[in-house]
Amino acid sequence: MKQTTTPSNKDRFVIIMAGGRGERFWPVSREKRPKQLISLFGRQSFLQETVERVRPLVPLRNIFVITHAAQAAEVRRQLPRLPRGNVVAEPCGRDTCAAVTLGAALVGARSTTAVMAVLPADHVIPETRKFQRVLEDAFNLAARGQVMVTIGIEPTEPSTAYGYIRVGDPLPTPRGARRMRTAFFKAEQFVEKPPLSKAIDFVSSGHYRWNAGMFLWSFVTLTEALAQHQPDFADACQRWFKVAASPRLARVLARDYPKLKRVSIDYALMEKARNVVAADGRFAWDDLGSWPALARHLKADAAGNCAVAEFLEVESARNIIYDARSKNRTPVAAVGIKDAILVLTDDAILLADRNQAQEIKKLVARLPDRPKFKKLL
Repeated sequence: MKQTTTPSNKDRFVIIMAGGRGERFWPVSREKRPKQLISLFGRQSFLQETVERVRPLVPLRNIFVITHAAQAAEVRRQLPRLPRGNVVAEPCGRDTCAAVTLGAALVGARSTTAVMAVLPADHVIPETRKFQRVLEDAFNLAARGQVMVTIGIEPTEPSTAYGYIRVGDPLPTPRGARRMRTAFFKAEQFVEKPPLSKAIDFVSSGHYRWNAGMFLWSFVTLTEALAQHQPDFADACQRWFKVAASPRLARVLARDYPKLKRVSIDYALMEKARNVVAADGRFAWDDLGSWPALARHLKADAAGNCAVAEFLEVESARNIIYDARSKNRTPVAAVGIKDAILVLTDDAILLADRNQAQEIKKLVARLPDRPKFKKLL
């Protein structure tokens, strides 16, 4: 690996991707206030928690949030100390490669010697210090060599909801570097969400990690990879780099974005590159992709009911009850109900079979077809 000087904090940047619509957590999440901008457990939203997790490692002025135009105002409201120009709205969704490319232009305009982390805004990471240790080591490794780092989570179950990364043997510590607390492996293959039988094999082998969508690289390494594997995005990055610090950026993005292909950074770069390493993410993690996932973080009663509500039941089991109403909350009573999801907000109620939670996205897609329901988007 190429030896370079370990960067100071001023050369570290974080790009937080916060543009998702959050349909799976409807009706609490909406288009203007999706999952990353809501709070399901405490006072802070997922986005606010993400910023707080990285602040000990990165100056606030070096944290960018890339979001959707409809959400930018709420992002700024939730992060009042973040410089206004650090919240950048995409004119339309083009998946994660476009967001990463935009992040590179923003970072490069500040420092071409920078190292940047790209993190989702909506993950649950209760073991903050363990996460910070891994992120610190990944920053240092990305700065020392021409590698792209992804943080792979050690699987705790054969989940079919996540992609996987097959890893090789542990990599040696770079020459001249102090020993890191995090193990790193060569990333040998990125695997799409597998069927259960394969997921069981992956977990039992010990050679696979969950793909958490967290990446680190230097500005130079990333832009070189774009030039090699995605020249259209590399050209866009150069154009955006020139105007990143000016009011012209929004106009240029509005012109360029609709022309970009819709592709994930995993497919666009990580699956093609040969210089990808995986950091061993040994910390509690959840991307909380649906209402049933919420139950993993709530205390259940003896029958397996999880309730954030005044809840009374008879012969009811394994239900998820979430009352998000701001006022006029009333008790929820269930008799003989099993495996249901009940979510109450001020203007909508969701009742769903727990085993059909992934179909909530289809329900949200139908809202625009009914004029009286369109306001619930």
